[in-house]
Amino acid sequence: MTTVIGVRFRNAGKIYYFAPGENKIKAGQHVIVETARGIEYGYVVLGNRDVEDDKVVPPLKPVIRLATAEDDAREAANKEKEKDAYKICLEKIKKHGLEMKLIDVEYTFDNNKILFYFTADGRIDFRELVKDLASVFRTRIELRQVGVRDETKIVGGVGICGRPLCCHTYLSEFIPVSIKMAKEQNLSLNPTKISGVCGRLMCCLKNEEETYEYLNSKLPSVGDMVTTDDGLRGEVHSVNVLRQLVKILVTVDGDEKEIMEYRADQLRFKPRRKKEKAQASAQDAELKQLEAFDRSEGKSRLDDD
Repeated sequence: MTTVIGVRFRNAGKIYYFAPGENKIKAGQHVIVETARGIEYGYVVLGNRDVEDDKVVPPLKPVIRLATAEDDAREAANKEKEKDAYKICLEKIKKHGLEMKLIDVEYTFDNNKILFYFTADGRIDFRELVKDLASVFRTRIELRQVGVRDETKIVGGVGICGRPLCCHTYLSEFIPVSIKMAKEQNLSLNPTKISGVCGRLMCCLKNEEETYEYLNSKLPSVGDMVTTDDGLRGEVHSVNVLRQLVKILVTVDGDEKEIMEYRADQLRFKPRRKKEKAQASAQDAELKQLEAFDRSEGKSRLDDD
């Protein structure tokens, strides 16, 4: 076990481990630490605690000191200087006619480097801009291009739910999301309904994914043929995932059709997971047949693709 503290350097940023040494550090305090970017001022989110050795990336850097009143004043001064640097950089970007959008400016605590975050549609030749900025600030300059998700995380905002964005408030890392999650939750596939402020799929699609996967595994799919506990057989018309109810189109009195509702436990059908597994096996078998045929013809279909 290794004793560590968890430190963040920006709001909802990634948590980094540092060695507290002899210090008893509590969450909410500020510390001065050495990072790959230089000396930094960080916010403690995890106090002294023991973690497994395999969760620590060696070498674990020590805490230089607890932040003093002078350190707090210096950090506040850096925040004010970042605002001025932002304005100057905007003017220089306009002067050089670069197609880039400045997002944020960040000073390292020791003022050894200034980082400028920006977005752009493609690659930008900003060498002349860097020289111009270096001549103004007389320190190391780093321009870092970020994606639209990172831009939204830095800037922040309010989502369609009316709450502050998850990525800006508590998500330290982006969660992989896919359109399959929206389908699993029976959401509208209209991009405007399932996309966040950044224009990408909403991170919150992941929140209830496991629950919906479990509930859907106990239900038939729309269009499946099922048998009820009272001996009727019909086609699934619709399902209510949360209530675990299924509406079935059954034939009664000869030709007349009627929609009837049953609980999922009143039906007999092939579980969805088994169907998906069978479909995947069939696709794998088909792919193997195609590959075998291609080898016999002296070429590979996969290489052609």
